[in-house]
Amino acid sequence: MKFKLPSPVIKVLQTLERDKFEAFVVGGAVRDLLTHVPVTDWDFTTNATPEQIQKLFPDSFYDNRFGTVGVKFDEQVLEITTYRSESGYSDRRRPDRVKWGKTIAEDLTRRDFTVNAMALTDKLEIIDPFHGQKDLKQKIIRAVGQADKRFNEDALRMLRAIRIASQLGFLIEPKTLEAIVKNSALIKQISAERVRDELLKIIASPFPKEGLQLMFNAGLLAHILPELIATRGVDQAGHHTKDVWNHSLDSLAASPSAETIVRLATLLHDIGKPVVKSSREGKEITFYNHEVVGARMAKTIARRLKLSKKQTDLLWLLVRWHMFQYEPKMTDKAIRRFITRVGRENINKMIQLRVGDRVGGGSQASSWRLREFQERIKQVLYKPFDINDLKVDGTDAMNILNIKPGPKVGKILKKIFNEVLADAKKNDREYLLKKINDFA
Repeated sequence: MKFKLPSPVIKVLQTLERDKFEAFVVGGAVRDLLTHVPVTDWDFTTNATPEQIQKLFPDSFYDNRFGTVGVKFDEQVLEITTYRSESGYSDRRRPDRVKWGKTIAEDLTRRDFTVNAMALTDKLEIIDPFHGQKDLKQKIIRAVGQADKRFNEDALRMLRAIRIASQLGFLIEPKTLEAIVKNSALIKQISAERVRDELLKIIASPFPKEGLQLMFNAGLLAHILPELIATRGVDQAGHHTKDVWNHSLDSLAASPSAETIVRLATLLHDIGKPVVKSSREGKEITFYNHEVVGARMAKTIARRLKLSKKQTDLLWLLVRWHMFQYEPKMTDKAIRRFITRVGRENINKMIQLRVGDRVGGGSQASSWRLREFQERIKQVLYKPFDINDLKVDGTDAMNILNIKPGPKVGKILKKIFNEVLADAKKNDREYLLKKINDFA
């Protein structure tokens, strides 16, 4: 096998083995090693109890009933879990009862998918009772044992199956997919935070379009993003040759951004079109103000998914202003207004959304207008457009007018800022110091 285990991983395995315990790397780490994907989480399993593990690793912690001990190595925490069997999943998430197991085979039986039910020794020997290596080669996601039972234990596994498939470009085995369709409504019993995390990983994956299509086919999308389903069959006019649904998925697939919220905004940028669609006999289909309605819908979705305020604000902004237009006759003042509206830090994100939108609509990634617009933005960025870029500040205003801090200082600076926004040449300290008296 063409991979090596990092020294902290080898140390964990060998420390346990020196005390006559069994020890294995297990789960997604083994899958990632075999598919040559960088491993971000190393998980271990052993027949040692949590108390025995802690004796071997003094710098460790254990504060749960599931047999998982955290071991610190520099900035990294490695998790070691005692063999166990589980039963009773009343909350569709955690087992009600956990019993320490005796063998690695017993422990692997409780895993979700065959590609995650493999274990690895420090000598790179693989324990694979459910033929996970075969499924890896065939690019298949298959539930361990009875799929229906696996998804009733933890309903999030349905979404996780799609996430792994979209990350690896795999298919879901038919019986496993049938079980997801059958149990899809159970996803409503899972917390918004857990659903959000899996959804964002699908959107950030190498195959997000296929992941969203799988979510739809499996019945999960109806419970997570019903607004997106409403775009199916909504025809468009002009240069568009696809309905809003297919355009949205193709735009996501074409997104050049690695930032998840930008990708989510690309997926949702036309979410308001079904609501505002209007067409009269002999007239072209229109979607007036779809970006305004869509931004409100995006904010509702963000709150439902429990996105952070920062993520919610960015999602709203990108959807709200994605319809920006550029004409060569635009003044520098108009360019500065665009920059001020979307924020300097979000300009590239907005451009990345536009690139996805264009490619998703069948156009080239860029155009002479978009390239020229970007060049104009670069030129204007060297000119002041933020109030903090003024050559005067609140202290100057208070000193000249002999006033105390308060709303009046802010009003004066805002008036000065608006004048400089219209003519960047006026951002001259001597000139602005004189203007403070005028604006007072």
